[in-house]
Amino acid sequence: MIDPSSLPGDPSELPLRISYDDELWDTPQADTLERWNVAVLHRRRTRAPGHELVGPSGYVAPDASPPTVEDAPVGSMTFYRVHLDRGCNAFWAVEEEPEELYETAQVLLDPETGSFTDEVSERLEYVGSALLVMDRVTLEPPWRGHGLAAVLACEAITRLMAGCRAVACSPGSTDLSSQRLTDKAEWDRVNARIAHGWERLGFRPHRDNVYLLSPASQDLEEQRGALRRHPADLGASWRTDTS
Repeated sequence: MIDPSSLPGDPSELPLRISYDDELWDTPQADTLERWNVAVLHRRRTRAPGHELVGPSGYVAPDASPPTVEDAPVGSMTFYRVHLDRGCNAFWAVEEEPEELYETAQVLLDPETGSFTDEVSERLEYVGSALLVMDRVTLEPPWRGHGLAAVLACEAITRLMAGCRAVACSPGSTDLSSQRLTDKAEWDRVNARIAHGWERLGFRPHRDNVYLLSPASQDLEEQRGALRRHPADLGASWRTDTS
């Protein structure tokens, strides 16, 4: 793992902003498919002009002006919640969506019924009827390599998986701009590391690089406590190294 002092800010100050834009379209597809956007923010505290930057644990003199809080975007996540029991056939509802989502549907859903295939149903307990797809998790380069993506994704999944029978993802890097990933061995190593991070949350390989997590599994909840401690521990090291 990269030295915490290389982080551009305190990693314990990364709140999430989860949003869903309902455009009130009265169509079967709108009832079937929801896109949820998650902004990863870095909460910074600054002083009025003429004063120094103050961190979360920084000292503020009694007569000093109060710090101003600013939330700057440093990453994002995209989730799709697919309702299999309302609207239209869920398989065809995602046909015109991003290719990765449609490829996931091709692996998990029956095109005739729009429901989970028998193969998938046998793996899942019936704790809901919807499918939550983690489509993309992105952090700006300075924040990568510290295990923060899994922490943030765990929190977002926990908030969004209510009413879902399965959570799915397709692990892999989409950062084609990185020159170091032009080497196949390095590409494979990075993708294997990403897949291992999602396996820590309880995702298990299903087929064609589609991984499944059952909300009924205790893996996610058991990992969540340890994952929540990670940014706090990393933040303590960061503050020590940069003080």
